[in-house]
Amino acid sequence: MSGSCAASGEEVGSRQRPQVNEYKENETITSVSLRPIQSPVLGKSVKFCLIPFSLCNYKLDQFKYSKSLLEKNSNKEVVLCKKTEIKKICRGILTPNMETTSEAESTLQKSSLDVHTENNKLLPSTSDAVFLSVDVESCQDRDSDGDTTPGLSAARLREMIKKRQPPKSKRKKPKKRENETGCRRSMRLLKVDPSGVSLPAPAPQPTLVVDANPLLPPGPLEMTPENRDDNNELFKEFLQTWTEMSKTSTVDTENKLSSIKSYKGNLSDMAITEDTVNKVTQGPVSSMALHPSETRTLVAVGAKSGQIGLWDLTQHPKEDGIYVFHPHSEPVSCLYFSPANPANILSLSYDGTLRCGDFSRAIFEEVYRNERSSFSSFDFLAEDASTLIVGHWDGSISLVDRRTPGTSYEKLVQSALNKIRTVHVHPVYRQYFIAAGLRDAHIYDTRHLKPRGSQPLISLTEHTKSIASAYFSPMTGNRVVTTCADCKLRIFDSSCLSSQVPLLTTIRHNTFTGRWLTRFQAVWDPKQEDCVIVGSMDYPRRIEIFHETGKGVHSFFGGEYLASVCSINAMHPNRYILAGGNSSGKIHVFMN
Repeated sequence: MSGSCAASGEEVGSRQRPQVNEYKENETITSVSLRPIQSPVLGKSVKFCLIPFSLCNYKLDQFKYSKSLLEKNSNKEVVLCKKTEIKKICRGILTPNMETTSEAESTLQKSSLDVHTENNKLLPSTSDAVFLSVDVESCQDRDSDGDTTPGLSAARLREMIKKRQPPKSKRKKPKKRENETGCRRSMRLLKVDPSGVSLPAPAPQPTLVVDANPLLPPGPLEMTPENRDDNNELFKEFLQTWTEMSKTSTVDTENKLSSIKSYKGNLSDMAITEDTVNKVTQGPVSSMALHPSETRTLVAVGAKSGQIGLWDLTQHPKEDGIYVFHPHSEPVSCLYFSPANPANILSLSYDGTLRCGDFSRAIFEEVYRNERSSFSSFDFLAEDASTLIVGHWDGSISLVDRRTPGTSYEKLVQSALNKIRTVHVHPVYRQYFIAAGLRDAHIYDTRHLKPRGSQPLISLTEHTKSIASAYFSPMTGNRVVTTCADCKLRIFDSSCLSSQVPLLTTIRHNTFTGRWLTRFQAVWDPKQEDCVIVGSMDYPRRIEIFHETGKGVHSFFGGEYLASVCSINAMHPNRYILAGGNSSGKIHVFMN
């Protein structure tokens, strides 16, 4: 075979070398083929072409002729053949017998299957056909010279591809060193002495519990301002001013009730200035009261920190008119000037104490104390402030009589409420009072209270969330206003307490102040029976007044002087003066 191939090769005048595509790295091999090249053999050009077949499904009975694929893959052909198989192919080509051709064709198919089997992991699984062509001249050259150049064998191809894949290296675990020195550890932490003997366990230390807000001692407390140095002269002048304001002019409240038109006109004349805005206490304002003086503007502020601040707006500069005291250890939730003697201011705190600040004696005397229960609110049962009603957070109620010298008589009863936020006495029929509970407001008759199981006279059950406050109207008590967390203000008709109290008006109002702001409490204007005052979450910041019908009466805007939410508000009983407190201790005063 090799001799005949060499002889025929010598007779060819000019030979054309087989065209081989070199393997390039990172190039995907899609097909393997031997392309027939026309060569003059024995004076004739013999061309041999095999039928392409697909290797993706390994079926040899499905063949397709594809000239386009031959042209497409002509530049990516690689000559792969084994010497022994090429020799058989060459014999079949040189023999002009169709049977030999068929035998060579089947041999090539078997050869291609062998190549595919050997390189199964190298060739991609595609449906592309593999074309095999035989160049007689290339076979002759390989056999005669004994050289595989320029062809590329399957073994060589597999070897080159294997070189592309770096061998997987396993990380070697570091060997442990023998007799390795361990980390040095403190013998004190190991609880052993230097000789290696274990130390005895230390004796347990007593746990020291420090109360963040210690309860102040019982009895009277001296009026000592926190924001002032020891200047007795200025402080004496301050006390003298508040003492002189103890007497106020008696005005007939019936004649003070004005029409809505004139009332709106007076509200429009009220304004705020830089001199009427000042920070009085540290921390959020939790209660506020205006002194009923006709000549001076005096504001009292109760703070969450337990402070009580007094501000005289007639003093200039304005900082000279502020004095701050600390008679309580927890928030001051309720603050009133005594209706009998405005020189006395009564304050109630969560710490379970009720004190009376007497400016004439410069002391905060203790009116009532209960260390077992926290207080929430109080009001005067008698007009002379001799008897009080105190609401507790746990739902109990205390009736306190101050007429006993040196002490106060207490009658503790349990209401039908689990929690009491505010209590307020009817202004005309003072045996009735209303208590705002968790979701209901109850009206009680003090003459029918029992130590256990006291039942309300009337229940207001229209609320869907917790109630912040409930107050009777200031002159007749014919209306009740409640502030609820469901963003509604409700006004009830309480003109007849012997039957149910119907709901008159529901005012939609954003009362969701969140956890950082003091909750809103809608209060009545003490000189206008049918109007309520409440803070607002709207922008720009404002304080609003609504009529009992739900219509807006007036909104107080302050521009740059009112840039925060005033949760607690108070109106002067006789003059057109409004004070609003925010959650940083700042007071905003509107006045004409």
